[in-house]
Amino acid sequence: DVQLQASGGGLVQAGGSLRLSCVYSGFTFVNYAIGWFRQAPGKEREGVSGIYSFDGSAVYVDSVKDRFTISIDNAKNTVTLQMNSLKPEDTAVYYCAVGWRFPTGMSYWGKGTLVTVSS
Repeated sequence: DVQLQASGGGLVQAGGSLRLSCVYSGFTFVNYAIGWFRQAPGKEREGVSGIYSFDGSAVYVDSVKDRFTISIDNAKNTVTLQMNSLKPEDTAVYYCAVGWRFPTGMSYWGKGTLVTVSS
């Protein structure tokens, strides 16, 4: 079974930092995209950042560029999202997902982890 286990959410003040991690296993993609989505209350889910396993290229939604950094450790099957300079509008449940293309080609999803940024 494909499993994606996200962790690292929590409560932080505006301007602070959090690091989300997602450990994944059980799929046989040779080359894949893995990334993070978020959904805030009353809003649609959006792709935050994704990274491709074969070359490490990353994509970011405009609202997090220069604040968030995604990285992948293929040996440990772990993808990490370092979130700096957090804003209240970053408050959401964050989900890890994997597929063939980010953000529209995700096939498997993990359970979310809540990030709350207080003002």
